[in-house]
Order: sequence, then C-alpha cells, then structure tokens
Amino acid sequence: MLTQDIYLVSGIVIVCFAIPSILGALAERRSPRVAAVAIMVGGSLVLLALSQKPGGYTLREVPEAFVHIAAYFLR
Repeated sequence: MLTQDIYLVSGIVIVCFAIPSILGALAERRSPRVAAVAIMVGGSLVLLALSQKPGGYTLREVPEAFVHIAAYFLR
C-alpha cells in the first residue's frame, strides 16, 4: 500500500510543479517541452498508482496518502 501511495503523491507533486512551468513557457512564447514531459511522467505515476491499488483511490483517500507519505519520511 505504501508503494502505491508514493507513486500517487509523487505523480501529483510532479504535475503540480509542471503547471507553473507550462504557464511560464507559454507567457514567454516558448514551447513547454520539459513541462510536457513532466506532465506525462506525473500522469503515468498517478495512473500506475490507480491501477495497482485494488479498487483505486477515492477523493477521500488522496489526502490520507499525503499524510501517510509525510509521516513515513518524517520518522
């Protein structure tokens, strides 16, 4: 269960960090190549987590996954 939580949390974090990069690239009229790759990697991690956990994740379980991962790394 911890492995799927790590995939989910890291995928969401990567996607969230890629969004400002996309907006910055578009504002400067550049193509957002690196941000597009980051979106694909993050999205793939989220899909991997969803496919590996039986029953998938509900919206209530996503914040719990963040808490579990934070608690795991702060030990």
